[in-house]
Amino acid sequence: MLTIALAQMDVRTGRPEANLARARDFAAQAQQAGADLLLLPELWYHGYDLERGQEWAAPLGEGGFARMAALAQEFNLHLTGSTLERHGGGVSNTSALYAPDGALLGSYRKIHRFRLMHEHRYLAPGDSATLCPTPWGPTGLAICYDLRFPELFRVMALAGAVLFTVPAQWPVKRVEAWLLLARARAVENELFVAACNRVGEDGEVIFPGRSCVIDPWGHTLVEGDDQERLLVAQIDLREIRKARRYLTVYEDRRPEAYRVVKHGA
Repeated sequence: MLTIALAQMDVRTGRPEANLARARDFAAQAQQAGADLLLLPELWYHGYDLERGQEWAAPLGEGGFARMAALAQEFNLHLTGSTLERHGGGVSNTSALYAPDGALLGSYRKIHRFRLMHEHRYLAPGDSATLCPTPWGPTGLAICYDLRFPELFRVMALAGAVLFTVPAQWPVKRVEAWLLLARARAVENELFVAACNRVGEDGEVIFPGRSCVIDPWGHTLVEGDDQERLLVAQIDLREIRKARRYLTVYEDRRPEAYRVVKHGA
């Protein structure tokens, strides 16, 4: 069994120390709950302040990334979430996964930039998927808007992923899509999805939480409301094998036939 905790927190834009203190509280609660893995929301450290992105961004190993590594080590947890990364190609929204000893297991730069929040103006996109080695199996990293792109998740599933983690700042006006897409990515790939969304308000945007863990059958193991809270779910990885034996999706795939024939051209 793997115990997953979701830190459904109210991210304070431009207040990294306040966000760090709240994340630390959640990490302590997760440790007390016996969690193996803690998920933080998207851009948990500084909020969705892209105009000041150069100020908030840091290389891997510094800034918010260093804070995540320290929390993982202090509370003996695997820990993941996203923050802004500064690198040679610019600034990216990057998710990182840390081991309980603080070691970086892998990082992923958000591939799909969300135009409604002007990410294409401020952020450099990633160019590859990421699978991280963990004691429970390969874990795929994705971020928020990525949920709308099933091809990203399928390529990670085909590479052996058993779990997808999805930190997010997904607004209330599209909350039904959030829940639907999280379930879809779990069902179509027959594995687990852990999706952690923030709560609270940022300007006129309201965030509904509704963080969730979905199993390979599409069952919701835990789902939050719109309040700050730690959500905890236990997952049985044997359910992946059971689901794939029952519905042989991977055996029944026919990639050679996945082409479009245009008629009447």
